[in-house]
Amino acid sequence: MRRNAVKRTDFGCIRYAQCWEDADILLQALDIRPGQICVSIASAGDNTLAMLSRSPGRVIAVDVNPAQLACLELRVAAYRELNHCEMLELMGSLPSRRRDELYRRCRALLSAEGQSFWDARPTEIGQGIGEAGRFEQYFTLFRSWVLPLIHSRERVERLLHGGAQKQREDFYYGEWDTWRWKLLFRFFFSRFVMARVGRDPGHFRYVDGGVARRLLERARYALTDLNPADNPYLQWILTGRHTVTLPYALRPENFEAIRARLDRLEWRCSTLEDFLETCEEGRIDRYNLSDVFEYMSLDDYHGLLERVVRAGRRGGRLAYWNMLVERRRPDHMADRLRPLTELARRLQREDKAFFYSAFIVEEII
Repeated sequence: MRRNAVKRTDFGCIRYAQCWEDADILLQALDIRPGQICVSIASAGDNTLAMLSRSPGRVIAVDVNPAQLACLELRVAAYRELNHCEMLELMGSLPSRRRDELYRRCRALLSAEGQSFWDARPTEIGQGIGEAGRFEQYFTLFRSWVLPLIHSRERVERLLHGGAQKQREDFYYGEWDTWRWKLLFRFFFSRFVMARVGRDPGHFRYVDGGVARRLLERARYALTDLNPADNPYLQWILTGRHTVTLPYALRPENFEAIRARLDRLEWRCSTLEDFLETCEEGRIDRYNLSDVFEYMSLDDYHGLLERVVRAGRRGGRLAYWNMLVERRRPDHMADRLRPLTELARRLQREDKAFFYSAFIVEEII
């Protein structure tokens, strides 16, 4: 993130207690090979940890917000100290009455800064650390106060049961897509409400046009074209936990592969720009860049993309999302960066974190 974007954003709290980007498509896009050097926007840590499962030589997590790095650090401690089910309890994916105890077991593995950060947040630990972010609390408000005005719990459960596509479409258009759903969705996920309750107002600086209409269409896609029974992000939004499926980093089959490679992970409290200034040219093989580019001007995006390419190795890949602002390789960089358009479009059709409008995959030439 550029320095001027940093000045417009409040970093006094956890913005995201989970990664709301689909690691399944991220890992397919990056195609990480053993021994490669990767850079990842830390966020809450889930997708950074998912990258370890592919046996890279190094994953360097970068985030300007120390609260996000505290989320990553506690996850690392949980992978080291807890078993898989215990980690799910600490996250909030499973019900638990012993999260304080689980945290105390992890605490000794945290830095002094990490201990101080989490010691001051017993309520967040008791609720599950996956619920501790401003974005997650926004979904809690929707789930607790808005959704009950639209649909019964029984109808929500039927939606999440999924089924064949024809069944999903019949259910959506016949029972779910009511006037209350459209009206209250458009209000709660409007730019006005999101900027005051869900996301930082600075995140909308470069957004043109309506927000709620685009998100409503993406929600329709997630409830019909994708199967809700396979969607952990949708399940958390509507129930506050993971019901029958988990994000990549939390799945049991990936737990040991991640834990075995935690010594290959490091993290830096820095802007991406400042971090890249310390990198030698041609060092980085893979980049997970989240959606950082849409929080900056077009000129700043182009300048940062130049730095990304300069620090990247030939044949390296970068992946990032567009949610409300279009960002993709400019024509003047065509000799250095090649869009993998068909791959990106195919993966975006599979994207379970459905609110993004585009998934971008580019290769360094």
